Amino acid sequence: MSSKLIRGTFILTLGTFISKFLGLFYVIPFYSIVGKEATSLYQYGYVPYTIFISIATAGVPLAVSKFIAKYNALGEYAVGRRLFKSGLVIMSITGFLAFLTMYICAPWFASIMVVDKDQIYTVDEVAYVIRAVSFALIIVPFMSLMRGFFQGHQSMGPSAVSQVVEQIARIIFLLAGAYIVLNVFNGTVVHAIGVATFAAFVGAVFGLLVLFWYWKKRKHHLNELLEKDESSADVKLFDIYSEIVVYAIPFIFVGIAIPLYQLVDTVTFNRAMAEIGQAKVADTVFGIVNFSTQKIVIIPVSLATAFAMTLVPLVTSSFVSGSSDKVKKQLDQTFQVLLYLTVPAVVGIMLLAEPFYTAFYEHSSLGTDILRVYAPVAILFALFTVTAAILQGINEQRFTVFSLLVGILLKLVLNIPLIKLFQGEGAIYATAIGYGASIIINLLVIRYYADYSLRSIAGKIGQIAWYNIIMAAAVLLLYFVMHPLFNADSKIQSTLLIAICAIAGAAVYFFFSFRSGLADALFGTRLNGLKNKFKRAKA
Repeated sequence: MSSKLIRGTFILTLGTFISKFLGLFYVIPFYSIVGKEATSLYQYGYVPYTIFISIATAGVPLAVSKFIAKYNALGEYAVGRRLFKSGLVIMSITGFLAFLTMYICAPWFASIMVVDKDQIYTVDEVAYVIRAVSFALIIVPFMSLMRGFFQGHQSMGPSAVSQVVEQIARIIFLLAGAYIVLNVFNGTVVHAIGVATFAAFVGAVFGLLVLFWYWKKRKHHLNELLEKDESSADVKLFDIYSEIVVYAIPFIFVGIAIPLYQLVDTVTFNRAMAEIGQAKVADTVFGIVNFSTQKIVIIPVSLATAFAMTLVPLVTSSFVSGSSDKVKKQLDQTFQVLLYLTVPAVVGIMLLAEPFYTAFYEHSSLGTDILRVYAPVAILFALFTVTAAILQGINEQRFTVFSLLVGILLKLVLNIPLIKLFQGEGAIYATAIGYGASIIINLLVIRYYADYSLRSIAGKIGQIAWYNIIMAAAVLLLYFVMHPLFNADSKIQSTLLIAICAIAGAAVYFFFSFRSGLADALFGTRLNGLKNKFKRAKA
């Protein structure tokens, strides 16, 4: 059973990673098709949608899978099936109500974002895009519950495959639709963005079809389990749903953390820019802050947290069993791995901000400056995600909600003043302050309830910082020498410059990490296994 569980977890993690990877890199052709101003319009539609869908689905697959697995283990297969059937009805109703709310309120949402006649887009145009994306709310909650059902039966393949198919279908429709509208039908950018956001509905349809196919394929086996039902437990679905809501709330808040910060920008950014006479460029700068640079910044976050989060279930197990020394050791490793992987990626993006922005989008001094400021916030994104997961592991998830609300409150208070002072960069500073406050609260809670302090790894953090300084010096020197030899406006040459500098920087960083034993201390037996395989291959 354990090998099956490990295999299933790996499949689900791989599916999630592939889906996120595709979601990060479609922006390159999309930006080329619609242009930089249109990305702000796309984001105006997606920010409220992301919040609606996160509230409707975040934590649901995990919560449902938890209860189905629990009652399956007791031989109460009928309970899980009842939960599944009633849940599909509830999620269908809530999904449709969420769609209606978002569709009807679209003009109101749009009026919050468009506050000045000098802005590029009108209230009607933004409302059109919000309505186009709202249709996905009809399907996605229903689909998330089906994924939870399969996961509850230790079957991770359906969730993983449906995630990847959903993302592929969405991206194909998004790119092809936007291109056809603009270049075949000679339509407007607004209509192209409407099609691009409607792609969320199309992707959801394909994801749901995959799940239906798996249901049909495995229904016979699932019905066989029903025949083995013990039917001895008196289980009230109302009690299960009550517990599901409590269980899912922390996941909802973690899931909507970044969208909530983006919502604050969506509500306040254009207003603040208009008050300082910058309404004409407000949409463009908003698109750079909340779409273009954010997509690049999130790359190291996805990679590092995916690796560090694999250690969190071990922390949960050790904490429940009362092994405090083991918990501290695992927390040490979690934070060290996170910083070891995230910090050099952030330093690299800061140093190579110009070619990075050019490779993804186009050569832009404003985009370069904002990306350079935004990059360090990736470390805060990663730390918040991991500390929130640790709070879940030590059963103190209620503080996740508190810390996030404190961060959002700071963002709300500081956003307009900082935007007036620093324009686009001001919104980033407010985000950094908010996330920083949340992380400090999370760490204090971890210290109190798990008796853990980052002081125990201060030496290792110092090593990581020192090796990053050495790496940065090497990359900066190489970039200074190589930069004049490349065309700053060329995407291909910018990508080549990034590759050369990144390889050189990684070589320096890993050389010192291996030489000092830091890499061995962090990755232990996994690294030794790779070394042995390499030695055997060399022999």
